[in-house]
Amino acid sequence: MNNIIFGLFLYFPEDKTEYIPAAISFTAFFIAAVLTMRLIIKISKRQEEKAKQLEEQLKKQQIND
Repeated sequence: MNNIIFGLFLYFPEDKTEYIPAAISFTAFFIAAVLTMRLIIKISKRQEEKAKQLEEQLKKQQIND
């Protein structure tokens, strides 16, 4: 019974050109994911630099007070 149920979800087409839209879609989403990750890393580095500068300013203020 399980073979029949799970067999319904598996579909391997005889014509391999049916894989082309899936490959295009996968490629587009993969590239978008990579670009998004690079953007997040870039923004994170900027925020890290701002936090370091703020920390240095606060330390200077504490020393002066």
